[in-house]
Amino acid sequence: MSKVQDRSIDIGPFVPGPDDDLIVCRCEEITKGEIRRAIHDGMFTMTEIRRYLRAGMGLCQGNTCGRIVKGILASELKYRPGELDDCTARGPARPIEMEAFGREVEKDE
Repeated sequence: MSKVQDRSIDIGPFVPGPDDDLIVCRCEEITKGEIRRAIHDGMFTMTEIRRYLRAGMGLCQGNTCGRIVKGILASELKYRPGELDDCTARGPARPIEMEAFGREVEKDE
């Protein structure tokens, strides 16, 4: 188990910062303060933050905010960003109406 995933480390209480209202993830409108609060709530990995807040799950898939979120996580946990694992990459997905699939079958026939 890496030291970053060690749940017994004490990172101290959450203390609001002057720039906590800064929007980090523009796609999902997540602020620096929300990310910092999530870390103090126990989200110690990029994947946990992504699932908890949806940071990096918008249209850009974390290409805009991923490095910033990782930097905030590293700063709060007092690690270098290189010591943290990246989140699992996934392709973008959008909901598709079933009707669209039905039209495709008609074209093939």
